[in-house]
Amino acid sequence: MPIKSRIRTVPHYPKQGVMFRDITTLLKDPVGLRITINELVNRYTGARIDKIAAIESRGFIIGAALAFQLGVGFVPIRKKGKLPAETIGHDYELEYGSDRIEMHVDAIAQGDRILLVDDLIATGGTAEAAVKLIERTGGKIIECCFVIDLPDLGGRKRLEKHGQKVFALCEFEGD
Repeated sequence: MPIKSRIRTVPHYPKQGVMFRDITTLLKDPVGLRITINELVNRYTGARIDKIAAIESRGFIIGAALAFQLGVGFVPIRKKGKLPAETIGHDYELEYGSDRIEMHVDAIAQGDRILLVDDLIATGGTAEAAVKLIERTGGKIIECCFVIDLPDLGGRKRLEKHGQKVFALCEFEGD
């Protein structure tokens, strides 16, 4: 896949032993960015999507460009306290502690068909929290879409276990 070679690996970031997959090198490459967005546009053209919900922060870049190209709305899912109007949130567990994601209460209407987008699926904790948040508002997720899947960390399986369809443009094994 042409985009995989445009993704930088940063060893031992953010901690020892982690191989961080950095899409900033893909994003700065005009050909790589175009290929990425075009592949996703081709996949989802004709799908009944009302809105794209994307997880901060790199998910915003892919999700907003895709929403623009598909002519659908965009919903930002952010960390706690970052959105200005009334929000609905979902708490979830991390390896060490917990976190919270939020979106505006009026962002998704009952029955809206949602494509969930982020740059990468690792353990799936944040994506699972986003799925639960969207479902609580009455949104129906048609698919969870990622640029990168790290299959050895189990995020795809975690989402699929909860009945979600998962798509990724590329995979990095063993990480």
